[in-house]
Amino acid sequence: MKRSLSFLLFAFVSIFVGGIGADAQVGTSLDIDMKKVGAPIQGTMYGIFIEDINYAADGGLYAEMIKNRSFEFPSHLQGWKAAGRFELRDDGPFERNPHYLRLYYPGHPHKHTALENEGFFGIGLKKGARYTFSVWARLPEGDSEATLTVEFVDPRSMQEGQATSTGKIRVNSREWKKYEVQMTSTVTDPKATVRIFLDSPVTVDVEHVSLFPVDTWKGRKGGLRSDLAQALYDLHPGLFRFPGGCIVEGADLGSRYQWKNSVGPVENRPLNENRWEYTFKHRFYPDYFQSYGLGFYEYFLLSEDIGAEPLPVLSCGLACQFQNDDPKAHCSLEDLEPFIQDALDLIDFANADPATNKWARLRSEMGHPAPFNLKYLAIGNEQWDEIYPQHLIPFITAIRGAHPEIKLVGTSGPNSEGAQFDYLWPRMTELGADLVDEHFYRPEKWFLSQGARYDTYDRKGPKVFAGEYACHGEGKKWNHFEASLLEAAFMTGLERNADVVHMATYAPLFAHVEGWQWRPDLIWFDNLRSVRSCSWYVQNLYSTYKGTNVLTTLTPEGKPLCGAEGQGGLFASSVLDSAKGEVYVKIANTSAQERPVEFSFKGLSGKAVLSGVKVISYSSPDPDADNTLDEPGKIVPVSSPLSWGGSSTFCATVPAATFQVYVFSCK
Repeated sequence: MKRSLSFLLFAFVSIFVGGIGADAQVGTSLDIDMKKVGAPIQGTMYGIFIEDINYAADGGLYAEMIKNRSFEFPSHLQGWKAAGRFELRDDGPFERNPHYLRLYYPGHPHKHTALENEGFFGIGLKKGARYTFSVWARLPEGDSEATLTVEFVDPRSMQEGQATSTGKIRVNSREWKKYEVQMTSTVTDPKATVRIFLDSPVTVDVEHVSLFPVDTWKGRKGGLRSDLAQALYDLHPGLFRFPGGCIVEGADLGSRYQWKNSVGPVENRPLNENRWEYTFKHRFYPDYFQSYGLGFYEYFLLSEDIGAEPLPVLSCGLACQFQNDDPKAHCSLEDLEPFIQDALDLIDFANADPATNKWARLRSEMGHPAPFNLKYLAIGNEQWDEIYPQHLIPFITAIRGAHPEIKLVGTSGPNSEGAQFDYLWPRMTELGADLVDEHFYRPEKWFLSQGARYDTYDRKGPKVFAGEYACHGEGKKWNHFEASLLEAAFMTGLERNADVVHMATYAPLFAHVEGWQWRPDLIWFDNLRSVRSCSWYVQNLYSTYKGTNVLTTLTPEGKPLCGAEGQGGLFASSVLDSAKGEVYVKIANTSAQERPVEFSFKGLSGKAVLSGVKVISYSSPDPDADNTLDEPGKIVPVSSPLSWGGSSTFCATVPAATFQVYVFSCK
């Protein structure tokens, strides 16, 4: 094929400068078809997935700062220190959280009854920030008033006193009431504690002790941690999968995530054992429970806030198969009805009319009369073997019968290939699943070999949901730039195949630096700060420059640029944004040498002129490095203007180990 003189000269110079060797690249050309606009890119294409692992919810996105706020942990004072005279009781005002503490006068003016809470790896306070402390309390013996003194405490302080801020609550009723006080922190302290003194010679009952920053996401009381929610919003996700993951299954069925327990007043949402509580002996967190304060209502609300389609995942009646070999650990087919009803009721909770449905009425009472417009529902997480289709069939029958408008997501199991994968995909097709959830946590070689993964998928079968994926480096299972580069390369294959791939979500989403059990993760945080990983920036670039339609992008030999042999470690895809009149070309160079590439735009119509706007480059001098809490902007994309126009060909040099997005205007 005849190529432009400028490109030939460009390639020659590249060889001359770079030297000729086994890895030398004469040049790569890409033909981008502007005439034949390809498959639409779904709004759900790039999304997010949350699971309460690594303290992602309690101790993370959910902004509650008190651990074991209702004394419902199996060890009822876990997270607390208690002094003086007190008694644990279990006839409290909240049916599903019955425990509370009765605080007594210690009987001596120089003795004190007090409580102290350690929070999640400490309580993070910012100087000048305001916090709302609340407690349900009563005077059980009919006294007229009692004072509770609330303190923010620095237990390491060398000052005369440990308290850094103080507030007062006047308890004045024999009946249970909620009391609040706002306190302003006078210090920045990531490891504070909260201390409560009984400062009256009377008896006081306390329940559901809580502390939230006033500055929550969108200012909602009892809401989400602002910086973490903002990091989700800034990803521009089109999809939000929740609440898991393995916690949907539970280590046993009794500890599975049950959505009905996660709605209604937070004071009456029962505690749940977290699937990740003590799974790993090498990273052991025996105080890791789910308060359900971040429940399905909050997940739906967050989906709406960030503009993402909600995708709830529900149990199919199978406990985690990794943890259960005994068939008796799972729900029998004869006893599946409550699980199926949970799915039907969830659709009603999300979409039904409050005037005619009790679950929709609960949604309305919680503050959202309008429907959430649920369109997708996943049944099961990483199940496998024939037991999964057997359990799935009754769900499909019931949901299709009652709600044919809902698209159902099945699973291909926990592996990206192999016997389980090969068995489940045909079964999902036979059963009529709308999408199939694929998971792959794989090393570098796998990601480098999968650029053409979806090129040969059946175009008439279920669509693909790449529901959990991340590059886990061989011997480098932590966040680092090289892993994010390989994810970027792999994602060109998702984009090129947007006719069959409709959803993709990296996993896991969050990790507390002192409480993680799984890495890499998209966003890391401590009690005061958060950092967006290199992988976060790759996801952001894809969602920001998602476009509306795929553009066919092939080499002169008619092949996609997908990291195949002889392609010099290059991966590429192109999309049109018809709304903006722009073209986005994404290209990843995974090799150790810069690569010359010519973009040849074919079929420009009429008087259309293609001109350069900018190029965004993402690279790092250290492939093993990542952004950190101390250096959150260490490795970020760099945007440069692109002065070019009036021609149908554009020559570029893609630096070694770099991901680039080229933005062109087509008007």
